Parts: sequence; structure tokens; C-alpha cells
Amino acid sequence: MSAPAQQQSQDTKGRSERLYLNRELSWLDFNARVLQEAIDPRTPLLERVKFLAIFSSNLDEFFMVRVAGIKRQLAAGVSATSPDGLTPRQQLDAITKKIAPLVDAQQQCLATLLGRLGDHDILLVDIDSLSGAEFSALDDYFEREVFPVLTPLALDPGHPFPYISNLTLSLAVRLRDPDDGTIHLARVKVPKSLPRWVPVSGRPTHFVPLEQVIGANLGALFPGFEVDNYHAFRLTRYSDLEIPDAEEPEDLLAMIEEQVFQRRFGEVVRIEVETGMPQDMRELLLDELRHEGAGTVPLTDADIVDAGPLLDLGDLQTIAALTISTAPKAAPFQPAVPMELRDPDRSIFEVIREGDVLLHHPFDSFGASVERFIEEAAVDDNVLAIKMTLYRTSGDTAVVDSLIRAAQHGKQVAVLVELKARFDEANNISWARTLEDYGIHVAYGSATIKIHAKTALVVRREADGVRRYVHLGSGNYNSRTARLYTDVGLLTCSPSIGADVSDLFNSLTGYSRQRIYRKLLVAPHDLRSRFIELVEREAQHAVAGKPARIIAKMNALVDVSMIDTLYAASKRGVQIDLLVRGICCLRPQVPGLSENIRVVSIIGRFLEHSRIFYFANGGDAEYYIGSADWMPRNFDRRIEAVAPVEKPAHHERLRALLELYLEDNRQGWDLGADGRWRQREPGDFITASHELLLVNSWGIIEGATGPNLFDENGGTPARPKGIVDLTPRSERREPKSERREPKSERREAKPKPA
Repeated sequence: MSAPAQQQSQDTKGRSERLYLNRELSWLDFNARVLQEAIDPRTPLLERVKFLAIFSSNLDEFFMVRVAGIKRQLAAGVSATSPDGLTPRQQLDAITKKIAPLVDAQQQCLATLLGRLGDHDILLVDIDSLSGAEFSALDDYFEREVFPVLTPLALDPGHPFPYISNLTLSLAVRLRDPDDGTIHLARVKVPKSLPRWVPVSGRPTHFVPLEQVIGANLGALFPGFEVDNYHAFRLTRYSDLEIPDAEEPEDLLAMIEEQVFQRRFGEVVRIEVETGMPQDMRELLLDELRHEGAGTVPLTDADIVDAGPLLDLGDLQTIAALTISTAPKAAPFQPAVPMELRDPDRSIFEVIREGDVLLHHPFDSFGASVERFIEEAAVDDNVLAIKMTLYRTSGDTAVVDSLIRAAQHGKQVAVLVELKARFDEANNISWARTLEDYGIHVAYGSATIKIHAKTALVVRREADGVRRYVHLGSGNYNSRTARLYTDVGLLTCSPSIGADVSDLFNSLTGYSRQRIYRKLLVAPHDLRSRFIELVEREAQHAVAGKPARIIAKMNALVDVSMIDTLYAASKRGVQIDLLVRGICCLRPQVPGLSENIRVVSIIGRFLEHSRIFYFANGGDAEYYIGSADWMPRNFDRRIEAVAPVEKPAHHERLRALLELYLEDNRQGWDLGADGRWRQREPGDFITASHELLLVNSWGIIEGATGPNLFDENGGTPARPKGIVDLTPRSERREPKSERREPKSERREAKPKPA
């Protein structure tokens, strides 16, 4: 490359770095924030264990999909740069550099937590420390429950190197033949079908890791040989689906099943080994797995990670869920029945006819709202049809049971099952077949477009004609995650939204080129362009001197065109607050570019999953909720639905909720112009959004107080927050205590109906 061309390339790369943050590194920053909740002593002890497990599971998925994807780019010779100007090789090097201190912090955190757990009589004990009677009891358990499951596999020229499945814990065993002293190697799989933590007899909160139980009994697996030593190891394989873009398969279900099966044989991208594994064992693993992965980027010494004395820390979720412990944990809570739905004598359809119902999970009960909506529809004689999307569902959900009951009652039931929901493919295939067995019409959508919209449609015959009832939200129809994730939803019988949802379902189950909807913003048709229009409208209001502000809450912000539009609006004076839980590629607070943009991430007890969008619109505020993040995949490769929230009372609720998140000084993190996230530090009072939302699901707290759930010692009450102005920070009114005018003369802006 010539000197001028090289200089131009460097200039372009520098400009890209100034404009955008790297997606992969931003995700690692997010997982670092998760790890910080495990490190933070203010977090209850068992919650800290939970966050450590989540960090570890997150990192597994990152390697399986993102790191593996970059390695495949390298193998294919891809040299294109990411929006921030990094080549695949540069990204991989930056990832490796960033992960190393995170893994060190993970190990330090584990050591600290094990010590703290011991203070509360929760122990992971070494098998060698057991008494004779305790060891004998474990021996009996091994003979009875473990030994029949195990399959020892020899590693020598007469036995091909065995296939080792993804994320499975294994033991590499060194054996000695006592007759001639020759050394042999073998592999034993630690079965996932058995509990990882084996309780010690008579000590229900003391556990021995299953791999130690197996290790202490290896003689039973290799009779006549001496066991020199054994060490645990674990592989991470490429695990994303490979959907061909060229043409639609004849049988999508069969193709996904084949892909799920083939995933087992994806190339290895990471080898985790127990501390102390001998070098010859490491070299054997590396050589054999390098040979297995021929045609991909070769494994190197850098791909073998010393993962400490304990591998697969995601299994710590079991310890975090202990109910027989006195260790500090998050205070239990019971989701509330939404106010509008508390009268058991009223049909849910009667309630919705009187007005839309806005839901906020997990604080509003999923069972008493969404599940009830489908349950009543299933047995209501006036209901003619039920249609809904299923992206991820759970085995114990009442939704699937209700759909089956509806079909048995003779109703028309259609379900759009997304077979490509990552790592839920096998589960969704099973549910699809179950539903079909009951006569439910099941559609799978497209091979290249995921159905990510979360919506359900109930068609009901009433005295004045047929009416459509709709649930639309940000969360999956999954009763388990509905207690762990924060999501918003809307129950409505708006004719316009009902007609839009009907058109959307028809386009997914049949043939349609519908591109324009009455109220919904729909991907991949017009979602990006509509959001860009809304942002540009705020910029026009700002130039005209009218109220102009944007608050957007989402999981991730990656799309370059949206980022550029936000930069342009910031330059024109629009105050923009972005609540982004995970990846954020926008660089805020850069003078002359984004000084009017603030980015906040909330990491706490519940996983922030709701998507809410607010536009001041010159004083005529608009709010939207839905399933989409601002990412290329959501705009271009997914079916998404975003709906307006039109009831003024719901505007107030959403306004309070957004402002509560923005004021959070316990769970909030701020992103700086340098790309670094900084955790907020409370002053005299703590404002923890999840804690306050447990008191009131919409954050409209007027004088209420409660215990600080994040302080394992009880803590001090947090100062409650009320509804805070959404006007630009530079234009906010003086504090209430300083206002001089009589109450009757105060003028407070109220949102107008859309």
C-alpha cells in the first residue's frame, strides 16, 4: 500500500473510532458490568453468586457465537472492517486482551464468594477432607447413581480421539500400567444429567463437585491400572445456525433440526483447563483438536485458557437458588395483579373494552394478565380465533396449555413458532410438534427472517359485531422469564391496532406484500425509516424552538444509520437520553458531535428487557413500546412490531418509569466519550429503580419508603423518587420548594392524546 493510501486508511479508521464503539468490546463491557454486581459487596450474597454464574454463561455464549464468527471470517480471508474501523484480526486481538483481566477478576470473585458462603455454612468441600463415614456415603452414591452412567474412553492409536461435546465438563486421566510402567491417557465425561454439586451426608449445605466424586473413583473405571492424576477440561464450540441465503428450504423444520444436530460438531474455539494440568496433556488436547478443526483458523496456545480450580461456573446457579440457607439473598416478592384486572367477576375483555391496559412485568403479574388473556379466550364461547407468536416459551407455561384447550373447543388457533430462536431451537421444535398434534395451525416463517414480534390476537363475536383484542409487548410468552426480566406490554382493542395485527399475521401465514400499517411500526418494512423520521422530527422542533427530547430504552444500539441520525439531532439541540442495557456503539458526550446525548445502563436484580421510546414532539408527546432494539438484525432480518401508547394516563406511567431509570444511582452506569462505563455512586440517598419498582410497578412513588434490597445487612431506606420532568435538562423548572406562585396558578405541561 502506498504511503498516501495508507495514510488515508489510517485517517478513515481514526474517524470511525471517534464515531463508533466496537460492538464486541461493548458487549464485553456489558458483561463486565454484570460481573461487577457479583463483586459488589452491596449485592446480597446469593445474588452475587447468581451474577457470577450469569457472567460465566454469558461468556460461553459470546465465544460460541461472536468469537467463533470472527474466527470464521479470518478463515475465509475476510478483510472488511467493522464500523469502528477494526479488521477481524484486530477485533480478535482486542477481545483476547480485554477478556484476560475479566477472567482474572472472575477467579478472584469466586474465591471471595466461596469464603463468604463458608461464613454462612455453605461449603464446596474437597473430597479428601471428608470423614470415613462421609466418604463411604459418597462411595455408595457413586456406585448407585454415577458409575452406571459413565463411559471411559481410551486415548491411543487404537482408539480415535473421541468426540467431545460443547460445554461438557470432562476429565483427562493419566494412567500407569503396573506391569510395564507404560503411560496411558483416557477421557471421562462428567454427565450433565447428574447434579453438579453432591451434598455431603448429614450436611445438606456442604457439597463436593461431581468431578471430584468421579475422580476419587476412577479405579472402578480402569481396574488393574494405577491412576497417576486427572484434570478437568471443557471445550467451547461454534454453535450458531448457518441458514443459506440463496433460497428457501423445502422443509424449514427439517433443516433447523439438521442444523441443531450439526451444531454438536462445530469447530472448537476455546479450551478451558483446570489449573495445574500438565503441559503434555495440554499439548495432546491442542494437537488432537487442531487436527479435528482442519479448514478453520488453527487453534493456538492462546486458545487454551487456565480457568482456575473450578470450571463451568454457570452451574453456580444451583447454589444461588438454595432455599435452606440463611445467607443473604434478594427479598422475595409477589407480582401484583394490575389494578384494572383485580375484579374477579369481570371478564378481561370487558376491562379492555373500557380502556387499554398497560403492563410492566415482573412487577405486574404475568399470570394474572397475559396468561389470563389467553386462558379466558380459550374457553370463551364468543371467541372465534386466537393467533400468536412464540419466540421463546417455557415448559410450564399456561399459554401453550390454553392454546391446546382452545383448539379442543373448536376455535381456530394459529401459532407462529420461531424455530431459529438461538439455543431454543430444539425446545421450539418440540412445542411446534406438540401444537400440531392437537390440530393447531403452526407456521414457521422464513429461513432468513426471524419472527421476533411479541403479539397475540383474539377475535371475538360481540353484540355490535366482531372485535379484535390484542396483546403486544417486549417480552416472550414465557412464565419463567416473566419473573426475571422487566418487560412492558399493552392489552388493547383499538380497531386500528387490531387491523394492523391481523394484517401482520396474514402476511406471516400467507402471501402478502403489505408494507404500510395504520399504527404499528413493523420490521423489516419501515421500522428503521419510521424511527429515523421521528428523530429527525425532534431535530426540526429543536430548531423551531419547540420542546424536543428523546428517551429511548432498549437492549442494544448498534445500527449505524440510527446512530448517525441521533448525532445529527444532537448537533441541532435535541436532548437525548438513551437507556441501553447491553451493547452501545454510539459514543456520547463528544463535543460538536454528541454532547447532548447521555447513555445510561441499568444492571440489577432483573434483566432489563423492555423497549420504550419517547418523543417530545413539540409538546404533543408520543410513546411507543415493542420488541425491537436499534440493531441491523432487528431492522432488516426480523419481524418486529412496535405500537404507540395513546392513553394519557399511560403516558404519565411511562414518563415516571423512564425518569426513575435515568435517576438510578445504585444500578446505573454512565457511558463516557472515552468509551468507558462508570458506575454511579449514591450520595446521601440511594435510588435503586428495581427496589422502588417492587414498591410500585410504575415508579410513581410519593412518600413511600422501603428496605434497601441490595444491602445484605438491611441497609438504609432509599429516598423515593416521584415523577420527574421530561423537559430538556437545560429548560427544567425550578425545584418545587422554590416555586413562589400559588398552586392554583401553576402551569404543568400534560401530554395530549395522540
